[in-house]
Amino acid sequence: MRLWLQFGILAALAGGAWAWHGQADAWGVPRPLALLGLEKAPPPAPRGGPPGGQVPVVTAPVRQGEVVERIEAVGSVRAREAVTITTKVAGIVTAVRFGEGQRVREGDVLLELDAAALRAELDQARATADNARSMLSRARALPAGQAVSQARVDELETLARAAEGRVRQAQARIEELRLVAPFSGRVGLRQVSPGALIQPGTPVTTLDDTARVRVEFTIPEVQLARVQAGARVIARSQAYQGRAFEGRVALVDTRIDPATRTIRLVSEFDNADEALKPGLFLTVELTLSRRPDALLMPEEALDPVGERNFVFVIRDGRARRAEVQLGLRLPGEVEVRGVAAGEQVVVRGLQRLRDNAPVRVTETMTRPVS
Repeated sequence: MRLWLQFGILAALAGGAWAWHGQADAWGVPRPLALLGLEKAPPPAPRGGPPGGQVPVVTAPVRQGEVVERIEAVGSVRAREAVTITTKVAGIVTAVRFGEGQRVREGDVLLELDAAALRAELDQARATADNARSMLSRARALPAGQAVSQARVDELETLARAAEGRVRQAQARIEELRLVAPFSGRVGLRQVSPGALIQPGTPVTTLDDTARVRVEFTIPEVQLARVQAGARVIARSQAYQGRAFEGRVALVDTRIDPATRTIRLVSEFDNADEALKPGLFLTVELTLSRRPDALLMPEEALDPVGERNFVFVIRDGRARRAEVQLGLRLPGEVEVRGVAAGEQVVVRGLQRLRDNAPVRVTETMTRPVS
């Protein structure tokens, strides 16, 4: 019985020693075999990074590319010239000389009113003028002994001039009965019919010059100094999916709106196919600046600290920390100043880096990191 008790005690001690040996690392105490000199102690864990001290990183080159800075706005199309054609005098419509939607030239007759009464008046005025001129000619041609007084000649000259004035007045009134196009363009819907009696100011149709159109929009006043006449404008509309219209800034308003703190711009677009109709809503992109040799790098390379931004640049096998200034942001990239074109910047592995740390480049990205 005593022998079995001894074997039990030895088995318990052996189990405890084995458990102590297996869990010594987890408990933070030395292994018992190592204390007895029967086990070789493991090498200490390396400090400051992976074996050899080099941190594995992924890099990308700083590249040169074009950067176009734009501002977006909304605007609407306006015809370069637009007018509602109306009559100056009352009359009966005798002829409509245009078709709806027709393109007309400057000076083309659009509408004619009844001019019979005015033509009779014109004929009478011409007859009176002819008679006055005839009487004046006879008075001047009389022989010296039969000559009329100078006062009579002056009176006949006055009568002749008055008769000629009535002729011109009748002609002008007849011209007012003919509506002509004040400029070249396209007419709209017809609002009168032949035979209708119309009054002065009655709308007849509209006329728009849309071969070249204007688009008005506003931008914040803080951008005023960066806008110049001739700046490129790109406009798009939901009505024409996938199509972009290109124009130029024609005018910059002389005043800033004190309520909205914006300034109005007028841009002009060629519209040979007349796709841009007056009143069409557009989204507008105004080019503020264009930098063809900007420095670009992946946005993941940034290591922001407060309001400052840093990157790790690979130089002589080490990661050198450099401060950069940011410019325009592009999809996956950012414009920077403070590094040189072609330099390699770290895009992955930043968390394990410190300034001047040795690195091992495992991969070089050739495209922006998404």
